[in-house]
Amino acid sequence: MRVAQTKLVMALSVAAMAAILSGCNSYKPAPRAFNEATIQPYSLDSGDRLRITVFDQPSMTNTYTIDQAGYIAFPLVGQVAARGRTLQQLSGQIAQKLKQGYLRDPDVTIDVDRYRSVFIMGEVGQSGQYAYVPGMTVQNAVAVAGGFTARANQGAVDVTRKINGQVITGRVNISSAIVAGDTIYVRERLF
Repeated sequence: MRVAQTKLVMALSVAAMAAILSGCNSYKPAPRAFNEATIQPYSLDSGDRLRITVFDQPSMTNTYTIDQAGYIAFPLVGQVAARGRTLQQLSGQIAQKLKQGYLRDPDVTIDVDRYRSVFIMGEVGQSGQYAYVPGMTVQNAVAVAGGFTARANQGAVDVTRKINGQVITGRVNISSAIVAGDTIYVRERLF
């Protein structure tokens, strides 16, 4: 009977350790696509503000914001889908729509006037929503948020990013690049 109790205690101990360790493993290193997203052409999404210029058409040249549904309201052509498109793709799409009975040969250029925000949470001076700047790293973002607290894990942070319509979280070091729309979570260090 003593052997059976010992085996039961051992089995329960192993199960408890496995449960504890699996909790430590809930965030894995960032997958390859996660890091490749930082070197891809910029993909538009809700919250981006665009400066759209139509050559020789001052009434259409203006600043437009991508709404929650991922569209911009453009004069003459109405709603134009922008979410997930690059600047070149969107300018081509607007030019194509303008060719359909409005302008003979439209020349459309688009620049990002304001990128969507990044969100910083956890062990930083001031959690919140902050403006994204191209080329920003995790360390830059944390600095904007007031730096690390005394309890912060300064070696690696968790970043949540939307890639091809899928939300992915991965652990990266503080020198890693971020993209507009990322959510950065600075964990508390254990010791």
